Amino acid sequence: MWGGSYGGYLTALGLARNSDIFAAGVDFHGVHDWSQRVAGLPLPVEAPDRARLARESSPISSVDKWKSPVLLIHGDDDRNVEFSQTVNLVRRLRANGVYFEEIVLPDEIHDFLLHKDWLRGYHATADFFDKHLK
Repeated sequence: MWGGSYGGYLTALGLARNSDIFAAGVDFHGVHDWSQRVAGLPLPVEAPDRARLARESSPISSVDKWKSPVLLIHGDDDRNVEFSQTVNLVRRLRANGVYFEEIVLPDEIHDFLLHKDWLRGYHATADFFDKHLK
């Protein structure tokens, strides 16, 4: 599976919760922890039940079950989904021995500004799936 932004969130969630169904994934700038800041949304920390629900609804809460390889693509100047979302996920995937590849696009925002960065991401996606699904 693959997707960007909310689709990246769904990709990460699918891989974290159902690696037995999804063999590989590509996550473009996805949200991995709803209890952390996401542009335009209030942090749920004021209400502990909301914070718990936000975290439980996040891929990060199921990362211990994640087995499928993933390609993570994120611009390091993303103001919608903070780059730290990907950094934190990578740290947890590495700790759990999950295979991942990562493309960090310097100075890129959420909706990549440069056509070459979209092309790089889409070509890397095709190559990643060729490598892991053939």
